[in-house]
Amino acid sequence: MTPDFLLTTFIVVASPGTGAVLTMAAGISHGHRAAVQAATGCTLGILPHLLLTLGGLTALLQARPLLLEGLRYLGVAYLLYLGYRQLRQTNALITGASCPVDELQLIRQAILLNLINPKLSLFFLAYLPQFLDREAPAPRLQMLFLAGIFIAMTWLVFILYGLGAAHMRGRLLASPRLAKGLSVGFACAFFIMAMRLCWTNL
Repeated sequence: MTPDFLLTTFIVVASPGTGAVLTMAAGISHGHRAAVQAATGCTLGILPHLLLTLGGLTALLQARPLLLEGLRYLGVAYLLYLGYRQLRQTNALITGASCPVDELQLIRQAILLNLINPKLSLFFLAYLPQFLDREAPAPRLQMLFLAGIFIAMTWLVFILYGLGAAHMRGRLLASPRLAKGLSVGFACAFFIMAMRLCWTNL
């Protein structure tokens, strides 16, 4: 592990993506506890991609374009669904109405969000090998260690995003116009990310 790896990983993790948006949306809509659960679910959703990479299955996905395309469009559909759900929660946030959340459902949604993101497997395949010591006796163990650092940093950054958003909840409830704008903004972010995934070459 080198300073270059830590710095690059932090930049990658801190760049807001689908997981960060979901975590912040959960924090604003449901509070601190939901933010932590969403961050944890998003982080757990990364683990299967790591296992796919270590097992060589990512290369198999690349060799089977139809499988990769199917996974891509499943991810697009799910992002559109999350955007729709966020729009439905807007009125409850504006009025300050009780908006109960099923904790297990929230965690499942967060896991699924990253689980069906094909770019994560390709990311591990392309990113982690750059920082491996070619002379190391156990390259898979080294890759597992680097991936563990990446996952831990992801969880911590997402927690900060989510708790920061949850901290704003009280102010948003006092300003319905701002609450509506931010909630609609999160929904639009999901829609935009869906379009980006749809048009991005894998």
